[in-house]
Amino acid sequence: MASIKISPSILSADFARLGEQVEQAEAAGADEIHFDVMDGRFVPGITFGFVILEAVRKHTQLPIDVHMMVDDPVRFVPEYADLPGLTMTVHVEACPDLTGTIEAIGAAGMRPAITLNPATPLSEIADALPLVDRVLVMTVVPGAGGQPFMDEVLPKIVELREIARAHNGLEIAVDGGIKADTAPRAVAAGVTTLISGSGVFGHPDGIAGGIRALRQAVEGL
Repeated sequence: MASIKISPSILSADFARLGEQVEQAEAAGADEIHFDVMDGRFVPGITFGFVILEAVRKHTQLPIDVHMMVDDPVRFVPEYADLPGLTMTVHVEACPDLTGTIEAIGAAGMRPAITLNPATPLSEIADALPLVDRVLVMTVVPGAGGQPFMDEVLPKIVELREIARAHNGLEIAVDGGIKADTAPRAVAAGVTTLISGSGVFGHPDGIAGGIRALRQAVEGL
């Protein structure tokens, strides 16, 4: 199996030290930074916008996965495309035209990816799968950090793993409740990228300890 990617989610970072903590995550061997955008409509909470993303971009050379938990995310494509090294991950539930949104993201120079909520079947993204190389499966209901991992989503990940065999190179990411005790179950089901907020930024041994614990937990799987 290829090495598992670790994507720390800054939703659980110390916002007063955000730049410093992003730098620490990169130094500790993170593969990517996960950046949640919430609009208060698609999900109840409101988080970061483009100005914060600009600031984060200055503190890391890593790719940044911009997780758009917003209604009709294609509205934001022109603005966000101004920054290099972005993946824009959009919810099938939030896109009136998923295919058109993916095409707009790619045309703007960003990497498009799809995500879906725990209750959404994979059939909802079937038509768009040939257009992306990454799918994010939510293992919590999106909108807030610190929720427990939903084991009932694991069969969906297994199903996606089987589909991925027909889509060479499809990356399967997971977001929600990912820590050292849940990461092995996700990876065993077929996940290749672990997105973790409190499992990294809230780890008792610090950011480096959180990333190390995740890697050790899935070593050999």
